[in-house]
Parts: sequence; structure tokens; C-alpha cells
Amino acid sequence: MSTAPFVFTVKQLTRYIRVLLEKDRALQAVWVRGEISDFTLHSSGHLYFTLKDEGSRLRCAMFRNEARRLAFRPAEGMTVLACGRITVYEPSGQYQMVVEELSAEGVGALFLAFEALKKKLAAEGLFDEARKRPLPPFPKRIAILTSPDGAVFHDIVSVIHRRWPDVNLLLIPTPVQGATAPAGIVHSFELLAGLTDIDFAILARGGGSPEELAVFNDEAVARAIVACPVPVVSAIGHEVDFTIADFVADLRAPTPSVAGELVVPDRAQMVAHVGHLETRGSMSLGRRLETARRELTLLTMRRPFSDPQEMITTRAQQVDVLFEDLKDAAARRVETSAQHLKQVHASLEALSPLAVLKRGYAVVRKLPEEKVVRSVKQLASRDRAKLIFADGAVTAEIAEVEPTEHPK
Repeated sequence: MSTAPFVFTVKQLTRYIRVLLEKDRALQAVWVRGEISDFTLHSSGHLYFTLKDEGSRLRCAMFRNEARRLAFRPAEGMTVLACGRITVYEPSGQYQMVVEELSAEGVGALFLAFEALKKKLAAEGLFDEARKRPLPPFPKRIAILTSPDGAVFHDIVSVIHRRWPDVNLLLIPTPVQGATAPAGIVHSFELLAGLTDIDFAILARGGGSPEELAVFNDEAVARAIVACPVPVVSAIGHEVDFTIADFVADLRAPTPSVAGELVVPDRAQMVAHVGHLETRGSMSLGRRLETARRELTLLTMRRPFSDPQEMITTRAQQVDVLFEDLKDAAARRVETSAQHLKQVHASLEALSPLAVLKRGYAVVRKLPEEKVVRSVKQLASRDRAKLIFADGAVTAEIAEVEPTEHPK
């Protein structure tokens, strides 16, 4: 009996093919050379394009985080080297490359060297945000490392002096292109290390080709920036240009002109802000004074302030009433205590031996010990005894002892 074949849905089959592709390690880090066509920069920052040659086309997507690190601007017709992973875009069922690295043809070796150095320095922690130093908010002296011949220095000076005129700018002439530029940049940082009272430094250069900007991808330059005793701002090329110097610097400015705006406050804005705060403070203080004035007016209208004598008279009357109440309470307390004392006295009187003696009884004590006699058996003829009455005592001699006979 034959078994019916398994029937895929389109979605199941597309996903199955995608899983097969993604399991192939050789397709997860593949390099492809091709010409860019159908290039689209999406508003999200993602890049979408097709790589083509004379025989085939490969759809590609490069997401925003990777696109922001590009060292050049992709364009239609540009031949590039792309590295990424092969997968399937399920909604359309089309296989594509998710590009993670992209370099223009002709700078492939430079790009590969750039990526290798970037990974090495990142592994050492030189890109970590935790080691980046903040810039002082109100700098007094800034060192600028750039060529004195280009427009970059003048642009930076113009922006900084317009925003914060009181700052002092020190130019350290620095080569920013050519084979000897990396050594020259390192030398400038060595000179900077010997200076005092520098708040931070700006390493700057205008735009250029990837080959021209490669001097800022030098390992010695990167380590000189890291070792600099003051924070370093990188202001190299255009906004899309990224170099190793940008990654190790304490702050990256998209362009040299923007660097001037980032490193100093805007004095005009600060003056306006202070004026705004002063106005707000004055208005707030005025409102608080007006509120306090109204509260004081209401307070003075109250009877203790408008007629203080009445309050004193009322309190005096209350004191008199309390005093009389206290006298009455004390008198009642004394009367109650006196009655209780009489009751206790009466109880003691009832229990007193003297009360018994007053009814005609006497206490007999045998002399000379004066022991109380409780039985006639304790006495004999001629014994002497003391008889104690309620009003006095007598001494007697026993003439005869007559015991009482009790019936059995």
C-alpha cells in the first residue's frame, strides 16, 4: 500500500528552505563581488539593493546598525565587496544576503585591514563607552590637531569663537594625509602630552576618499589617542565616514564644523536662557509675595489681631472658671478623704482592746514577768498580779485560786 506524499504549504516550504540555508555555515559569512543596482535608502536607515554581474542578480539588505558604520556612500553602479549571510525573505519567498560588511571595489584590502584592526582593538576594550572621558562643559583652552593650510582649522575656529568667544585655541600643526601622516599624528599627540592646562583636543580633517582617510585607521594613531592625557574629539571626514580614530576617541563629531558646536556651549543661548530664568524667577517671587501679602491681610483681620484685649479678657475669665473648678474639686477631695478617715478610725476603734476594757473587762499580768494570764492555772496563792483596766492599773496579791468546774 503506497503512502501519500507530504504536502507543504507555501509558508512551510519557504521556511524549510530558509532553515536549510541558515544551517550551512559556508553561507553564513560569504564574500560576494558585484555591482550595486536598485539601491534604496529607507527612512528607517536600512539599505536595500541588488548585487549583479553579467549573469545573475542577488537581492541584499543591510540593516541600520551596520549601515551606520560604513566608511563610504554606496551608489548605483558602484562595484563593491559584500560580506554577509544567505537567508530567505519569507513573505516573497526570495533568497537574499543580509549584508554585515561592505567595501568599495579597489579598497577591499584597506577595508579588510580596517575590519581586522577594529576587531583587535575592540577585543582590548578600547571602544568601550566606559573608558570614554567626558568633556568639561566650559573649556578654557582647546588644542586642535590638523593641517594649518586647510579650511578645517578656520571652520572650527569660526564656529567655536562664535559660540564661546572666551576660549583659547592652540593649533598643533599635524599632517592629515600621505604616507608619513600616521607618524606625524603620533608626534603631535606626544607634543600635546607635554602641554599643561589643555582641557581637551580635537583631531580634525575634511572629507576625502577611503584611501586618504586610511591614515586614521593606523594602529599607532589609535593607541596615541587612547594614551592622550586629555579627552580627544575626532572630527574626520563627512558624517558617513568612520575611522578607527572615531571608535577610540572620547567623542566623535560627524564633521569638523559640528565638532565646534559640540565642544563648547552657545553663549547667546546661555544668555537667553539665563534671562528666561531671571524672568521666571521674578514672576515666581512676585506671585509668592502677593500670596504672602494676602495671607497676612487675612491674618490681621482675625480677632486676636484686631481686638487683642478681648482675647486676653476671655482667657482671664476662662482662668477664673478653671480656678473655681479646681477649688471645688479640691474641697470634694478633702471631704471624701475625711469621711474615709472616719470610717477607718471607727473600724480601728471597734478592733481596739481598750474598747473591750471599757465594757468592764481587765487584763491580768503575772508579776514580775508581766505575762498575760489566760488561765487560773497560771496563778497560785500569794502570787502577785497586775490588773489593767481601761482607765488604769492596780497591783494585787492572789489570796485564793478557784478554778471553774466545767461539766463533762
